[in-house]
Amino acid sequence: MMDEKEYNRFAETRRGFLKKASLGFGSIALASLMGDFDILAGSSIPNVGVGGVLKNTHFPPKAKRVIYLFQSGGPSQLETFDYKPSLEKWHGQEIPPSVQGTQRNSGMVSDQSTFPLVKSIYDFKQYGQSGAWVSELFPYTAQVVDELCIVKSLYTEAINHEPAVMFMQTGSQLSGRPSIGSWLSYGLGSDNENMPNFVVLLSKSAGAQPLNSASWGNGFLPSHHQGIQFRSGKDPVLYLNNPHGIQDHDRRRALDHINALNDHQHDLWQDPEIQSRIAQYEMAYRMQNSVPEAVDLSNEPEHIFKLYGEDAKTPGTYAANCLQARRLAERDVKFIQLYHMGWDQHGNLPKDIKRQALSTDQATAGLIQDLKQRGLLEDTLVVWGGEFGRTSFSQGRLTKDNYGRDHHPGCFTMWMAGAGVKKGMIYGETDEFSYNVVENKVHVHDFQATLLYLLGIDHEKLTFKHQGRRYRLTDVHGEVVPDILT
Repeated sequence: MMDEKEYNRFAETRRGFLKKASLGFGSIALASLMGDFDILAGSSIPNVGVGGVLKNTHFPPKAKRVIYLFQSGGPSQLETFDYKPSLEKWHGQEIPPSVQGTQRNSGMVSDQSTFPLVKSIYDFKQYGQSGAWVSELFPYTAQVVDELCIVKSLYTEAINHEPAVMFMQTGSQLSGRPSIGSWLSYGLGSDNENMPNFVVLLSKSAGAQPLNSASWGNGFLPSHHQGIQFRSGKDPVLYLNNPHGIQDHDRRRALDHINALNDHQHDLWQDPEIQSRIAQYEMAYRMQNSVPEAVDLSNEPEHIFKLYGEDAKTPGTYAANCLQARRLAERDVKFIQLYHMGWDQHGNLPKDIKRQALSTDQATAGLIQDLKQRGLLEDTLVVWGGEFGRTSFSQGRLTKDNYGRDHHPGCFTMWMAGAGVKKGMIYGETDEFSYNVVENKVHVHDFQATLLYLLGIDHEKLTFKHQGRRYRLTDVHGEVVPDILT
């Protein structure tokens, strides 16, 4: 009689052989019919990354890396980039039922009996050769507006924060799917084996809507593709430093023994997560030398701190994280995700959004300028935006100097800059109330498909089989938006 381990090993080996053999014969037959043995890659453009499943990209990539400045909570498009002068004449009047009925409202206004339209309390002006309208809240961003491609016609299917954030980051409103950064790590691998493929930086404001770490999770992809969160302070990655008395050669010897044990377990059980664990141990070992230097801002000159703002000297602030993102981009980290919380203004919007703008505007513009002066903007895609927009009617009481805005999935604004996108472009348009998209609608999956395209990936071809189904970032639809591409 075999013991349980021997039986499982025998069964797994037998099943694995039959499965792999049958699939192998089928793949050979299919490839011979198609006349191309490289049936998965579908491109002759070599992928220069290490460790990705794509030997070739599907298209010539225009971007090597992404810096995604996610403004969590849902910035109001009406106080940022979607100027609506027509709301001045509608200010204080009820939103027409024929307009309000075209979109869902959240449960937070279910007891509200009146829905007065409200103009922005802040002024707008046109800037740059593009003539883009920008709120007075963003004077620094206004100065780089000709570097931006402002998309005013995004829309989503989610109306509450967590499902909407998940939808933007993973393509699904439910937790458990891989995030964008994880998909890129899985597909393209790393351009710097001493740094993680996918790094997450968090900053927040008082009373901010919390974030679920599944937003940067690997989902059903191997776990070494999840985002690695860098913390503020002297230890950006927990447990990265050796304990007192442990030398580098001691750590190396211990890892070699652990890896040998893990290799034995993998031979025994064929569990791919064992390989992920080995990869994570090795990455942690290499990061012991690479990360401390990468996150050390002490050698940055004073004029750089002035560019990003004085907050850049304070670890954990949005400005410090933007400067950190530039340093990571220099070291070829593939996907750098900044989450800045605090944009959820259901009430007291004029005061709270001003605070948010003050803490982010200079650093955002500084990042664009810094990347450009170093030649990095040519192959770095920068993205700015949140998970949905805000209503044009006031949530709660409308007064002379105060109002709020509820969640609004029907339209919101994002912008992109850098590699592969047109400069100084305004794309899409909303109606006079900024309530519905009336020109060039861009679904969340369209945005995701476009982002992947800029990195050389066909969003329909980068898939992963899980529980009998092949999944992708864009689920079952999504189209690249060619009009905004160079």
